[in-house]
Amino acid sequence: MKKWFLALGSLALPLAAQAGTLSTGENIKLLVVDGKKVASSFWSETSAVNLPAGKHQIVVRYDGEVKDGSKTRIYTTRPYLFEMEVPTQNATITLPRLSTLSQAESYFQRGPEWQLELAGGAKQPLEYVELQGKGFAAFSDMEALVAEYNREHGITFEEGYAVDLEKAAVEVSDKGEISITGDALVQLKLWYSKANADEKAAFEQWVKTQANQ
Repeated sequence: MKKWFLALGSLALPLAAQAGTLSTGENIKLLVVDGKKVASSFWSETSAVNLPAGKHQIVVRYDGEVKDGSKTRIYTTRPYLFEMEVPTQNATITLPRLSTLSQAESYFQRGPEWQLELAGGAKQPLEYVELQGKGFAAFSDMEALVAEYNREHGITFEEGYAVDLEKAAVEVSDKGEISITGDALVQLKLWYSKANADEKAAFEQWVKTQANQ
């Protein structure tokens, strides 16, 4: 299948940022990058994006042909979300080659070992979250699913980079004690990112009222 590159024009890249190409390996489908659905068609799937070095949020899934006895079928997993440091050099998200249905099922049931393979050949393990959809066709709108995950976890995007506001504004001690850190602006961003559409509208109206006083 023909591969082509997607330039994420919506990302505001600092002029000094070094960019590399992040690709996906065989049978790994690129779904969402920094909250935006990756545009693909049946005939031409996007398998690589140009990103500035730094923290980004990438969502993929395994979607490939495997042998089931004498037949061939498509095996598709749930989406996997990575909050990863994209390097300045080209890199590829990889998995071991899976040939049979039983092999694929066993591999993902025990927990897949996703890796980031750098251009020089070095490999780094990737921590991930397996997204859990709700109801029928739970994964039909990946952008909405990821947006809900980000809202629940206080994740937003600023100048083309993923920012975990919970980590920036909440500190947990070794004893499990929670304290609020960060300045007022970071805390406001955190709570705004967690709000639903009605709550955001109410807050925006309140801000307008305060500005007019």
